[in-house]
Amino acid sequence: MTRKQSERELEQLQQNLEYAGWELKVFVADIISPGEAAREAMKDRMIELENLVNTYGGVVILKHIQNKTSPDYNTFIGEGRLDDIIEEMEREWANVLIFWNILKSQQIYKINEKLRGIWAKAWDRVDLILKIFEKNANSKEAKIQIELAAIKHMWPRIFGMWMELSKQWWWVGSRWKWETNTEIMKRHLSKKEAFLKKELEHFKKVRAQHRQSRIRKGLHTAGVVGYTNAGKSTLTNVLTKKGVLAEDKLFATLWTSVGKMWLPTPDGRGKEVLINDTIWFIRDLPPNLIEAFSSTLEDSIESQVILHVIDASDPKLWEKIEVVEEILTNIWAKQKRIYVFNKIDELSEDEFEIEIDGEIKKYINKLEYLKEVYTYLEPVFISAGKKIWLEELKDRIVNEL
Repeated sequence: MTRKQSERELEQLQQNLEYAGWELKVFVADIISPGEAAREAMKDRMIELENLVNTYGGVVILKHIQNKTSPDYNTFIGEGRLDDIIEEMEREWANVLIFWNILKSQQIYKINEKLRGIWAKAWDRVDLILKIFEKNANSKEAKIQIELAAIKHMWPRIFGMWMELSKQWWWVGSRWKWETNTEIMKRHLSKKEAFLKKELEHFKKVRAQHRQSRIRKGLHTAGVVGYTNAGKSTLTNVLTKKGVLAEDKLFATLWTSVGKMWLPTPDGRGKEVLINDTIWFIRDLPPNLIEAFSSTLEDSIESQVILHVIDASDPKLWEKIEVVEEILTNIWAKQKRIYVFNKIDELSEDEFEIEIDGEIKKYINKLEYLKEVYTYLEPVFISAGKKIWLEELKDRIVNEL
């Protein structure tokens, strides 16, 4: 294999699969440990994975959950089970096998080798997210960030890409060097990674200059963050009339959108606030992806206050809050939060009972329950879609700024 052939194969692995005229028919799979808690967590993961597939434009036609305490070293799900999946994929004309978990290099390689026979491919969840990112990237910065994230994800997979690692002579610097294809590709990716980081540094400096300009002008800023489909882009639109894309899809936008909001103040003079809307968060987002999008996240995390938007109708809202807060901690976002419980119009109005700390408590509706349980967060309850209680949120923003 020549160097150019090696590079072309790597680039092909990094690119989207091209199914000319084919429907993307997906088989999703994962393994699960014994226990009720694991089963409940798996349901959420499969729903989220199916949403990701739908966002990319595919359709999930088959699912398989394997009871297994630990992944198989070679094929993750087990050799025999993989053979069964491949047979089922062939019968149903499925062309992609997607795993929630992040697969090791030898696992994805060996699974793909087996799938060659039915002209199908295997992805893990990060592969899928990167493809969604690539599909939705419109700006040069977003495209560079995605390419950098793809390199970081591909790096561990370099070894094992080719069963036979032949050595070749290459002119490196000022001398000939005897290298394997793996060594050649690692050097190629190192250079590419350094180049992309330098490109992103330019955008980072421009963003920093813009922030300094806003500070000099006395402009106030608020960043909007949230788990996928919490309604943060809808809220940004309502507050600023910016026209941010608000779709019921994961990662519909990949860049920071800045809009202006005019707020009344007690002195009657009013205050202009810049609202920064940025990328969605999702559970188990690999650090490499967060790092690649760090420059995009900067505008939000360096705002004076963060609006953490939460889907109040989500039965697993606490888990989603924890995911977002963990990511904010990891990227050193330390400023004041305003917890915005959105979609209150979708809450049940029925009375209900629930056991809390061994005591049965009655609530007149779901909103009363949320107000009591999450009172320590000092939340604001709104409906961005129905424009309910937005004035209270605006008052909170003025007070925090």
